[in-house]
Amino acid sequence: MNNKEAFRQMVEEYKDKVVNTCYGFVHQKEDAEDIAQDVFLEAWQSYAKFRGNSSLSTWLYRIAVNKSLDALRKQKTRKYIGLFKNLLQLTNDNTAKIKNHDLDPLQAIERNEREQLLLDALNKIPQNQRIAITLSKFEGLSTREIAAIMETTESAAESLMSRAKESLRKQLENYYKKI
Repeated sequence: MNNKEAFRQMVEEYKDKVVNTCYGFVHQKEDAEDIAQDVFLEAWQSYAKFRGNSSLSTWLYRIAVNKSLDALRKQKTRKYIGLFKNLLQLTNDNTAKIKNHDLDPLQAIERNEREQLLLDALNKIPQNQRIAITLSKFEGLSTREIAAIMETTESAAESLMSRAKESLRKQLENYYKKI
């Protein structure tokens, strides 16, 4: 098997995960797909530099996170960092759709309000915490994988996730006290 065939297989195996990771940062399907192309282009161009200190998937996630953050900086906007799985259902074409369980209009409005509150709260926490919680809750990665992607220790990744959860809890507790 030649290098092009091996690369094609790698893209086929990881394209959905990479697009989903990018989508967790930019929240636009087309932008996520564009960034994913950049991720695989960089992977192709820099594969010779890949030392194998981490798994191939960890290396690709790291590139995806960095490319996504670069895209956010270039746009000079602060986009929301991921939506939790219990709020989203990802379809096979990687578009996010709000779960629709035959809600009446009032329930739909309440759900949208809760989602917006969560997104606003996520937007207010520090970037490293957003990355850690997104990779954990949106991508379902283990602490070890998150640490490798963020190039930190497992205990530091755990700490980031814990602080993110606490920050979100504090920001959202007033809303839930009213309910």
